[in-house]
Amino acid sequence: MTQDLVQDRYRNRMLTIITALLLIAALRAGFAVIMPIAFAAIIVAALWPLKRWLARYMPSWIAYTLTLLSLIAILAAFAAAVYLSIGQVIGAMSAQWAGLEKAYTHLAAWAADRGVPIAGTINRQRIMGLLQMLASGAYAFVTYVGFIGIVVMLGLPEVPRLRRRLYEMFEGGARRDMLEVSEEISGQVRRYLGTTLATSILTGVASALWSWMTGLELALVWGILNFLLNFVPVIGNIVGIVPPVLFAFVQFGGWQMPTLVLVGFVILQMTISNVVYPLLQGKQLSLSPLAIIIAMTFWSWVWGIAGALIAVPLTAAIVIICGQFDRSRWITKLLST
Repeated sequence: MTQDLVQDRYRNRMLTIITALLLIAALRAGFAVIMPIAFAAIIVAALWPLKRWLARYMPSWIAYTLTLLSLIAILAAFAAAVYLSIGQVIGAMSAQWAGLEKAYTHLAAWAADRGVPIAGTINRQRIMGLLQMLASGAYAFVTYVGFIGIVVMLGLPEVPRLRRRLYEMFEGGARRDMLEVSEEISGQVRRYLGTTLATSILTGVASALWSWMTGLELALVWGILNFLLNFVPVIGNIVGIVPPVLFAFVQFGGWQMPTLVLVGFVILQMTISNVVYPLLQGKQLSLSPLAIIIAMTFWSWVWGIAGALIAVPLTAAIVIICGQFDRSRWITKLLST
């Protein structure tokens, strides 16, 4: 009897692993369809309170139209910011290539004096190829923005109808649990997006101001770049520092001004991430830093840049769902702080 129980447990675990692998393969294979739907679901969860609030003061169809216009304006601004920042960075790097080679020569000499030789020269084609690869990934995601907008337009009016259908499908405690879980997930998504948007705006403004104060060119571009990258937790904050500092080496030469630029960006990123963000975040569900890194790595591998952008809300939703079942509650305890 004991042997049969062990075999059943082993069989269940193997089935769970196989199911998980098949699910991951399906997510990767279905990127073109599943990713926009998941992204649209997150946007609908964020926009629904706005539509419901507007409906209190005006007819429902007007509230729906204004909500969609707000969405279109946000998506258009986001796409324009991506194109502007990436295009400006590539153009500036190309125009300042001589300065970049000079800065690299100074860096190699400085390192060699301290016993750390740096061999070789800058490969222009390789660097520009890397920048173009990053740009193509961002552009590929931007092309999905229109499709995501269409899914949101079709999905937003379906929210009340979907709630009624789910309400009719369940009874008693199951109905209450289902509604509570859906409301909790929607609330977490809205709070996360609101907090991230506020800190992203603050990061972008502070980055642009610091660039302007230090005389760094393309101050607006560095502000937009850090605003966008702040939506990618942890990694985006680090990556946002690199381009302006590298450009400072190209523009100013030497090490004094680039060091000043670096110190300023590090201070503002650490202040916003470690002080401002926790204050705005409050007592909402908080994923551990390790969980965020793992989620970022996994969803980036599955869906690229789009996966990185929605990694945290998707993982938070999974954590909330896992917390409703005894056999998966350990996942919630493991990933939450």
